[in-house]
Amino acid sequence: MKVLKFGGTSVGSSESIKQVIEIIADYKAQNIHVAVVSSAMSGITNKLLQTGQRASENDESYLDLLKEIENVHFNTLKQLLKVKNQSHALASIKKMLNELEDLMHGVYLLKELSPRTTDLLLSFGERLSCYIINAYANQEQLESELLDARQVVKTDNQFGKGRVLMDMTVQNIQDYFKKNKKIQIVTGFISSTEKNETTTLGRGGSDYTASIFGAALEAGEIEIWTDVDGVLTTDPRQVKKAFSLREMTYEEAMEMSHFGAKVIYPPTLQPAFQKQIPLRIRNTFNREFSGTLIRNLADSGEYLVKGISSIQDISIINLQGSGMVGVAGVSSRLFGSLAQNNINLILITQASSEHSICFAIDPKDAGLAKKVIEEEFSREISSGKIDSISIEENMSIVAIIGENMARTPGISGRLFNSLGKNGINVSAIAQGSSERNLSIVISKKDITKTLNTIHEVFFLSDIKTLNVFIMGVGLIGGTLINQIAKHNRELEKEHALKINIVGMTNSKKMIFDPEGLEADQWKDHLLNDGKKSSIAGFIDNMVGLNLQNSVFVDCTSNAEVINGYEKILAHSISITTPNKLASSGDFGLFKSLKSLALKNDVKFLYETNVGAGLPVITTLNDLKYSGDKILKIEGVLSGTLSYIFNSFVKGTDFSDVVKQAKEKGFTEPDPRDDLNGMDVARKILILSREVGLDLSLDDVEIKNILPDECIKAGSVEEFFKELEIANPYFDDLRNKAEENGKVLRFLAKMENGKACVGLEAVNQANPFYALDGSDNMISFTTDRYHERPLVIKGPGAGAEVTAAGVFAEIISISHYLG
Repeated sequence: MKVLKFGGTSVGSSESIKQVIEIIADYKAQNIHVAVVSSAMSGITNKLLQTGQRASENDESYLDLLKEIENVHFNTLKQLLKVKNQSHALASIKKMLNELEDLMHGVYLLKELSPRTTDLLLSFGERLSCYIINAYANQEQLESELLDARQVVKTDNQFGKGRVLMDMTVQNIQDYFKKNKKIQIVTGFISSTEKNETTTLGRGGSDYTASIFGAALEAGEIEIWTDVDGVLTTDPRQVKKAFSLREMTYEEAMEMSHFGAKVIYPPTLQPAFQKQIPLRIRNTFNREFSGTLIRNLADSGEYLVKGISSIQDISIINLQGSGMVGVAGVSSRLFGSLAQNNINLILITQASSEHSICFAIDPKDAGLAKKVIEEEFSREISSGKIDSISIEENMSIVAIIGENMARTPGISGRLFNSLGKNGINVSAIAQGSSERNLSIVISKKDITKTLNTIHEVFFLSDIKTLNVFIMGVGLIGGTLINQIAKHNRELEKEHALKINIVGMTNSKKMIFDPEGLEADQWKDHLLNDGKKSSIAGFIDNMVGLNLQNSVFVDCTSNAEVINGYEKILAHSISITTPNKLASSGDFGLFKSLKSLALKNDVKFLYETNVGAGLPVITTLNDLKYSGDKILKIEGVLSGTLSYIFNSFVKGTDFSDVVKQAKEKGFTEPDPRDDLNGMDVARKILILSREVGLDLSLDDVEIKNILPDECIKAGSVEEFFKELEIANPYFDDLRNKAEENGKVLRFLAKMENGKACVGLEAVNQANPFYALDGSDNMISFTTDRYHERPLVIKGPGAGAEVTAAGVFAEIISISHYLG
């Protein structure tokens, strides 16, 4: 035998009731005897409560609600029953509705709605729905009959949450079913006292009814039919990747339900638990899916954690003081006084020093709890032995649950490591000795981020999702997006990494999608769906989304953007950028950014500041961290200047080479921005700072290579005229170098605590002599690489290689986040 319970959404319309009857018919066809427990139709219980409230306030609009309730049931009945079967059924429904109206008229006159009357009022929801289900079942030849649970389920007189008189109830159910062999359509949620006064079973009452009947009848299985595919790994409204669990133990289900899982409710499980009757959570609207089986012994499954549950809104109360240490009876007084005032404790944790106890409660009880504790410990508080009672509001509890957690090392480490790297602060921790549950208290604003972070770590550990925000989608930013779009599928398949581009912006528009923008259509999305952009607005939106594993990519050269870096890092969002202004700007800001990244356990990366895609900073830091001493750094750090001086050979004019470089797009619109050496100076400054030198841009000596007339020219055209006039000057520099077997190279140097940039002639023994094209080259002379310096060479500029360098840093951040 099976007991089937159908929730409000399962019987919420004529179409859903038809599916319920099909399910019952399927079991009958298999010769499986069933008893059916049903809730009220979806939304009716709330409407009944509103009706009672309005009537008690002498508000005649309660009659409108009664009419709505009548219409819902009449319409449903008419849609289900054939015309010839409607007359008697409609009359029976109308009779119940008249009783309801009379009851509400009395409340209206008395202006009072007692708990006793409320229970009677609410009973109409289940009585009406079950009458309709039974009428339709009989029309479909299922041979059923209606059982008003008040006949057999007996409770004390605690109206609103009756305590079941279990022995009497079990005997009543067994006696009734011995005499009545048809399929029973049982009203869930409602019961009665020994004096036949209507009571209700409180929250989850219909599930409780099913569990009571299942235990009394020693059913083979109790099925709870709802509108979701069983018990999910976590709340699917907050974690889109939540999935259904195949099975779990009673204990796991109890833990999850205590900490907020909505599909099941703790009292539901008690009668079944005692009789070791399996429960199965199924979806009325997806009957092919087997749902989640809950039983005494369940398959442990492949995951260390079975589920993640949460309570969204709690308050934390902290009791602390030196007068608590070593004093017996403090806990007894505390919890006893709270119990006397019916204040339920959700979580308790105490420091081993006995200096403090903190506990979580429902926020509505926080004020009363504080008052009760202050009264209980008034003497200790007045004498200073106990501090004033503090309340932390807007908090949440998240619990990871599972039998596999017991005696498995590393669970806590993985949990707290992932939370720390996402900037999620844990205010309190509690774990039972069974190790089946590890609960943490966090800020309510972090609940979604926390659930997604933990779910990814324990259920999707083979796939890491990185949420990326890109500011600046011009040449480098646009190229980066295209590279991500091209390689994302391969990354997911080969490296278990998925990159979600959640937000992007240019100078005019910005767009966000927490689920990830379509990278291959980003231009159209930004153009058509983007909203007005601002730097501060983009950063605020990114911070406000509060997503786990977030990375900010600054592909601009805007000084205003770096003013937001501190806020970004403070919110535990990593940064990667080819923008040199932060790493070569104000030294105090640079140090602050490095410190913030370290403090918040995130990354601040700028490898592409110096050599685009070349591993310059990474190599330098590897040398330094492995104990090598950096003696000297030399480098051709500008692809533009490398091209110009590599191309400036005998038979060419310097002005023509510069023009050619500009035509190929190698230079800035005004080539003086390259030839003035400022960009190279910033790069050697960055490397000097990585070595450990406290230098600013003013400390870098820049040896100017342009005549004053070129520098002072009023326009680019005038500059080129002056540069033509200066051709002999540059010819002379080249000729002198050639006479000595040397070539001209624009070099950056760091040695003996000083940094400089300028044009130098180098001989064939120098690694920079053979440089060609627009390649960059960096040489590190160290204690280990003294006679033959360590050399890095390759393309040091261009959108493709720069974007690839940023892409590589995004991937390295994913590895760091674990």
